[in-house]
Amino acid sequence: MPEIILVGEPMAMFIADYVGKLEDVEKFTRSLAGAEVNVCIGLKRLGYDVSYVTKLGVDPFGKYIKNFLDNEGIDTKYITFDSNYPTAFQMKSKVETGDPEVVYFRKGSAASHMSKEDIDRIDFESVRHVHVTGIPPALSLSCREATYRLIKKAREKGLFITFDPNLRPSLWPSKEEMVRVINDIASKCDMVLPGISEGVMLTGSENPNEIADFYLKLGVKIVIVKIGEKGAFVKTREESYTVPGFKVPMVVDTVGAGDGFAVGIISGLLEKLPLRDAVVRGNAIGSLQVMVPGDNEGLPDRAKLNQYLKEQARG
Repeated sequence: MPEIILVGEPMAMFIADYVGKLEDVEKFTRSLAGAEVNVCIGLKRLGYDVSYVTKLGVDPFGKYIKNFLDNEGIDTKYITFDSNYPTAFQMKSKVETGDPEVVYFRKGSAASHMSKEDIDRIDFESVRHVHVTGIPPALSLSCREATYRLIKKAREKGLFITFDPNLRPSLWPSKEEMVRVINDIASKCDMVLPGISEGVMLTGSENPNEIADFYLKLGVKIVIVKIGEKGAFVKTREESYTVPGFKVPMVVDTVGAGDGFAVGIISGLLEKLPLRDAVVRGNAIGSLQVMVPGDNEGLPDRAKLNQYLKEQARG
């Protein structure tokens, strides 16, 4: 029975086999992408029962994604197929350092046609945690309604809700609408996990403390601002502190680091770790993810995570 519920849009991903502009690359390796599905994969590798809610097209990409998730052991009973719309995909460049170029082909996808009825099918009896991101509400009005329905049902059940803004400005009609909706969703969640650049867009401040205060005033209980290699700034109504990040020998691919961070936070909460320890775990998983290409290939299982934390503790 699922302990954690996530709703999102998975995409087939084609990663360039060598460095260069996407228009010049001739060979790609297929993989899987999507913020919410990355979190699902990471939590499952740590031993949690995770249920993923989405819609896929009746096409090879949809079959590939369903098979991938089944092989990972993720609960897929809430995945439906829609023959009227395609499965989304993306193409990602390979870079030596920094952020890769990502081009999306997701407009009008099957997942963008999810609705609140898809949420009404969920059995919340065994669910302990709900994680929400800002991507589904950007896909369509029906997906936005589904996001609000998910939050409403989770609150009715007394479940803890984490929220990662995961801003995708290109998916929104306007920056103003994005900021309004994302901050409204944040106000209904228990913990918000913005990156520092997201905080600037959403609050107008580049100061982690001020970003945290903005959300605490909205009623959020815990705010964790991701500040890249510096780690994370944590603030509640009682305390605030910075948890340093982990040094990595080389950053190969930054995509998925925030999702890995969320995996560490959520698993730490479910294991009732002290908040600081959960943030350390989040930083650790994020650092493991950036050391490999792909969006989720670096997400560790329990043994690898524990070994990495021991090695870092020894210095």
